[in-house]
Amino acid sequence: MSEQEATIDGLKQILREVAGQADGVDLEGDILDRTFEELGYDSLALLETGSRLERAVGVKLDDSTLNEVQTPRELLAAVNENRPVRFDAA
Repeated sequence: MSEQEATIDGLKQILREVAGQADGVDLEGDILDRTFEELGYDSLALLETGSRLERAVGVKLDDSTLNEVQTPRELLAAVNENRPVRFDAA
């Protein structure tokens, strides 16, 4: 699954696997701009999420980036902006 774009559905799956789902939080809803704190995920859960994203899409984010991102939208943007660029020979 390496070198794929990170998606919100993939991120939701990883979040559930890493730390479950907090009571009163609906991960099936629009969570892109909700903070990880609102969603019930702490910094440790985000570090584990970063490790799982690395295995899933082949992008390693440093710890400072994982500490800076506040929402799923910001995390997905950081992952997708750091994906390797592939050039196909024509």
